Amino acid sequence: MNQLHLPPDLHQPLEDLADATGRTVEDVVGEALRLHLDREETRVLAIAQQLGQAHAELLRRLGE
Repeated sequence: MNQLHLPPDLHQPLEDLADATGRTVEDVVGEALRLHLDREETRVLAIAQQLGQAHAELLRRLGE
């Protein structure tokens, strides 16, 4: 997947940001996506840990 279709209202601001920071559009998008994925991974992991702790006894019994 090497093509990304963005809403028209994002094209110009994205190009402006890339130009202003001396980066390519691909670099800006890649950095933003990496940051977003890292935050989501952290959030989902925290929720999974909470669920695991809250249901630890049930999970232990199911594993028997």
